[in-house]
Amino acid sequence: MLRTSSKPYDKKKTSETKRQDATFVSEQVGKKVREFRKNQRLSIRELAGLSGLSINTLSLIENGKTSPSVTTLQQLARSLKISISEFFEGNKPQTEIVYQKASDRQKTSFPQGYIEKIETGISPTDYEPFIVRLELGANSGEAPVNFPCRQFIYCLEGHITYFIKNELYPLAPGDSLTFDAHIPHVWRNTASTGSSALFIVCPASVQEYGFEPIFHAMKL
Repeated sequence: MLRTSSKPYDKKKTSETKRQDATFVSEQVGKKVREFRKNQRLSIRELAGLSGLSINTLSLIENGKTSPSVTTLQQLARSLKISISEFFEGNKPQTEIVYQKASDRQKTSFPQGYIEKIETGISPTDYEPFIVRLELGANSGEAPVNFPCRQFIYCLEGHITYFIKNELYPLAPGDSLTFDAHIPHVWRNTASTGSSALFIVCPASVQEYGFEPIFHAMKL
């Protein structure tokens, strides 16, 4: 059952809260990037060379002055040989069992929605599960995207459509799609409201690719 509040909806306050959340996330990601870089004894110039990003861009990211896209985080994760999800995790001990209440789940906001990580705290595995909540009109862009892994999508609410190999795959609640994401594809939230789905991404080769190509297709 949905809980409603008797207080009037304050759109301005909600927008300000989202802006503050985004700033906090940017600062935390920046700190993690600097931490991983220094732990690997890389100068900012060396990481720029490895990632293909400019020194100025890296400086802005590390100082929390800009919010990096998922594609940028993918470049950094590949260069640092870590999972993209590690940019959002605290220094918590790993465990064999993780129980999460919905209200406790970590949320990471992006321009087209937000991601909820549902495996935080467990020992690393060869897959990455996320719940993705997409805003109205969210899409991957006109140009097809691809990355080296297998992707599973289970639609929870709304309607998400994928276009792969000249075929449309519409996902309504309860529908699922599994495909090799190295195939160029595009996606769009085709619902008249927001949509959400469970995503599970499995790298084609953990040793070769690691976990970084998780949400390249999100284009957030």
